Amino acid sequence: GQTNIKRMLAYSTIAHAGFMMMAAAAAVGLVGQHTEHAQTAVSALLLYLAIYLFMNLSAFAIIAFLRNAMQSEEIKDYAGLIRSCPVIAVMLTAVLVSLIGLPPLAGFWPKLRVLQSLYEAGGPLMTLVLVVAALNTAIALIYYLRVAKTMCIDEESDSRGPVSLGFLPSAYAIAISVPVLILGILPDEIAQWADQAARQLFH
Repeated sequence: GQTNIKRMLAYSTIAHAGFMMMAAAAAVGLVGQHTEHAQTAVSALLLYLAIYLFMNLSAFAIIAFLRNAMQSEEIKDYAGLIRSCPVIAVMLTAVLVSLIGLPPLAGFWPKLRVLQSLYEAGGPLMTLVLVVAALNTAIALIYYLRVAKTMCIDEESDSRGPVSLGFLPSAYAIAISVPVLILGILPDEIAQWADQAARQLFH
């Protein structure tokens, strides 16, 4: 229900922290029983942390630049942003879709790995947590896509003029958003790093 985009993202950070705790819970539940699956859960947590770093930095950086340009953090003031600031609107939309956890963007892989680790942990409690995780993702569709719809479909507000970020902020926003696209298509390198780190923890 938030109308302020920065506050909305701050609250969504709590939900993502919850996903990370789900992976930790699965790892704890599997330790001593299925070491290989516990390792997978830790790897999922590390992958989530690494990819979420890029998604969060990108989202908050773009919002900060837009706040400076528009003097507003209200979602309604993002209306029609794609017409006056198309590259930034597309980048922010991509990051929001990645935060939901939809393919082919980077956020899909860590969420999939967390859900896999919950499934492998089994039992009624982990099954309940798995259902909660799926419901959380469905709810995220509503509040993230609402922003994307405002930017890309709604008409521009008469009270807001054209938005321009300038070269340096735009270049920075693009540079920090590109990994979200690349890691969605080519997640192997960072996934292998997470697997290796998890293996070292258990040996």
